[in-house]
Amino acid sequence: MLFQQSAQKLCMSATTTPQPAQRGGSAKSSAHRATVRTMLPNMSRCLSRTRRRGTSMPVPPDLFDMTLRAQRRDRAFRHGADTFLYERAFADCLDRLGLINRRFPTALLIGCPDPSWVERLGEFADHIAVLDPGPLFAQAAGGAWVEDSSVCAAEGYALCLAIGTLDTVNDLPQALARIRASLNPDGLLLGAMAGGDTLPQLRAAMRAADQVRGEAVPHVHPRVEAAALAGLLSAAGLTMPVVDVDRVQVSYESLHRLIRDLRSMGATNILTGRSRQPLSTAEWEAAEAAFTAARQGDRTTETFEILHFAGWTAPERSRG
Repeated sequence: MLFQQSAQKLCMSATTTPQPAQRGGSAKSSAHRATVRTMLPNMSRCLSRTRRRGTSMPVPPDLFDMTLRAQRRDRAFRHGADTFLYERAFADCLDRLGLINRRFPTALLIGCPDPSWVERLGEFADHIAVLDPGPLFAQAAGGAWVEDSSVCAAEGYALCLAIGTLDTVNDLPQALARIRASLNPDGLLLGAMAGGDTLPQLRAAMRAADQVRGEAVPHVHPRVEAAALAGLLSAAGLTMPVVDVDRVQVSYESLHRLIRDLRSMGATNILTGRSRQPLSTAEWEAAEAAFTAARQGDRTTETFEILHFAGWTAPERSRG
C-alpha cells in the first residue's frame, strides 16, 4: 500500500503561526525553527527508479507518473522556474546546518532547481553530488537526472539534503530507507517537503468542479502529515528524528494565477489517476467561484505547508 495514500490527513502537527502575505507579488510567513542536533560524517551514489517484481498478488499502479514529473520540471526550467518556496526551504536547511559545528566531507543534494545551491552548500560540505528528477535542472547544476527519488543502497555520504522531491515518490518508506543506506555512520539527512495541509483552497475549488462534472477526479496530490513523517524517519533507521512545520500563506488575485505559480514550480498534477481531459467551461467557472468565495478583500489566501525534517544515522561503535 502506498504510504502517501494511507497517511493522508492522518494527523496534523502545527508549530507555526501563519501570517498572510501576497503572491502574484511576494510570499512570507512566520516560522518556528527547531534546533537540529550535532553529530558527524563520509561519500558516493545515485537515485534510481524502483522496479516492481512479479508476485502472485496484483501490484497497485504507481500513484505518481514519473515521466510526467520530469516533463513538468523541464517545462518549469524552460519557462523560468519560480523557486520562491524551494528557496525558502533550502535557506532554512542552510540555517540549520549553520547550527552544527562541523564540516561534512561529502554531501548528496536531491532536488536542485537553482544551480547556485551547489556553491552555497559548499560552505558546509567539501564534495557535493547533485541528483534531480528533472533532466534540465540536473544538467544546469552539473548533476545527474534520476527518474524516481529512491537512493541506491551505496554508502559514502556524510550529509543528504532532500528539497521538494520526496513528496512525489511512489514509495516514500523505501526512499527514506535507501537514503539511510547511502549515509555513513553519524550521517545527517536534512530536508523539506510539502505537507498534508498544502493547497486547501485549491482542493475546495476542485471539489466544486467535480460536483459540476458529477464524479470525483484526482486533482491535488495526497501528502504526508508531520506526525506520520516522524514515524517514517524512525522506521527507516534514522535516530533523533525532527519534524516541524512552516505554513506559508500566499495571497492570489485569481485561481488562474495560483495555477500559473504551480506550473512555474513544476508542481501541477502528476497523479497517474488524473483525468486526461481539461476542465469544461462550467467546471472551471465553478472552481473559480469557490476560490473567489474564500477571498479576504480582493485576494484569496492559499497555504503551502512545508515539513522540515532531520534524522541522523547511528554513530559507529568503537571497538575495544
